[in-house]
This record gives sequence, C-alpha cells and structure tokens, in this order.
Amino acid sequence: MGFAYDLSPPIGHRAAFGLIALQSDETLEPEVTPMLSGDGLALYATRVPSAPEVTAETLATMEAGLAASAGLLPPSIDFDVVGYACTSGASVIGAAAVAAQVRRGVKTREVTNPMSALAAACAALGISQTALLSPYVAHVSDALRAALAENGVETPVFGSFDEAEEARVARMDPASVVAPAVELAGQGDVQGVILSCTNLRTITVIEQIETACGLPVLSSNQALAWHMRELAGVRKAGAVPGQLGQL
Repeated sequence: MGFAYDLSPPIGHRAAFGLIALQSDETLEPEVTPMLSGDGLALYATRVPSAPEVTAETLATMEAGLAASAGLLPPSIDFDVVGYACTSGASVIGAAAVAAQVRRGVKTREVTNPMSALAAACAALGISQTALLSPYVAHVSDALRAALAENGVETPVFGSFDEAEEARVARMDPASVVAPAVELAGQGDVQGVILSCTNLRTITVIEQIETACGLPVLSSNQALAWHMRELAGVRKAGAVPGQLGQL
C-alpha cells in the first residue's frame, strides 16, 4: 500500500552549517553543536583524515583531503557556512587555500576556520594584543602566532602545554586550562586571552577565566561557532559563551 506525503522546509531553514572536523578530534562536535543547532538552524559534520600527532608536516597534508571530505556533506543542501575546524591547520595551509578546497567539494556561501574566526572575533572586540595559551609544540605554535600577527593580532604573552599527541590534548581536563590562562592574562599589557585548538576542552571554563582575569576569553570552538553565525546572519546574544557572545 502506498501513502501520500507532504514536503516541508529543510531543518536548517534559517541557516545550514557544515563542519569539517579532524579525524582525531573528540571535542569539536560536543562543544559546537549547542551553538549551531536548534531554532531553524541545522548542523552537518564530516571528517578529514588527520595524523595522531600535530606537526607542520601533518597539518599541511590535510589540504589534499579537504575537497573529498567536504564532498561527503549532504549534496542536496546549499550551505550558508562551512567551517574547516582546525586552528593550526588553517594557519599552516592558509585561509584562502582552505576555502578553495572546501568549495571544490560542497556548495556553500561562506567558508571559515578557527584561525579566521579568532581574528574576526578580536577585531569585533577591539583586541590587538592578546595572551595565547596553546597545547601545541613550539613550531606549530609559532605558525599560529605568525598567522595571527598577519591578521593584526599580536601575541606578546604566550604559554603552551607542549603536547603533540591529539588524543592527549582531547583528554586534558578543562580545569587544567584555568590557572595557566589566568596567569598569562596577568603578564604584559594584553586585552584578551586566546585558548587555541578545537580539541582542547574550553567551553565550560571560558566565563570562569573571564571572571578571574577581567578580560575577554576566546577559544577556537567558541570563536568558530560565533563567526559561522555571524556569516550566516543569525546573530543572537548569548548563543556562545563569554563576552564574545554578547556582541
């Protein structure tokens, strides 16, 4: 027996978001999903092959897989924004190259990444000098700081957990981030704090750190979600945590 049915608008009738997560990322979707779904928003994720360790070489190899990974997003959707969710990868590959590869695989109006999102968030908050807390080894952190500087954000105060293994970064207790971030915020004349890496669990401690140091705190996942909403034109106060979410 056959039945008739009606068609309805897509779930993301206000905005459709795509995410390209690293194969090794355990943190991105749990942190970002609440900020990019519900209320006429829809979020769809795919994965790009990534190495278990973060080096400039392993990050650069991801460029070749971006188009194919983007192509695994639902082809029937015209995406508003697709985000490549790797801060250090974007700093090594470059935002323009990331966008070009993503557009080869999927229809999308905008492409962003955490590196570009952090720069946009700093601009929106009037931040040009920030402390940076990174989980990365030195040469990866250096590339990130250089990319931020190219976007008008200097990082005169810097600290790192010096961890190359993605699985260990993903399991770092969020409480472990608080004291180092507050300590860095108190060094030098900085206007904010950046917590870098989509695999670093930060969402639950952003407001705690802001209260302790009195400065805006930006994380890769928070800034990425904020920028994707901004690019899609679905602004809503409080959609992301911290001072950034009040813009």
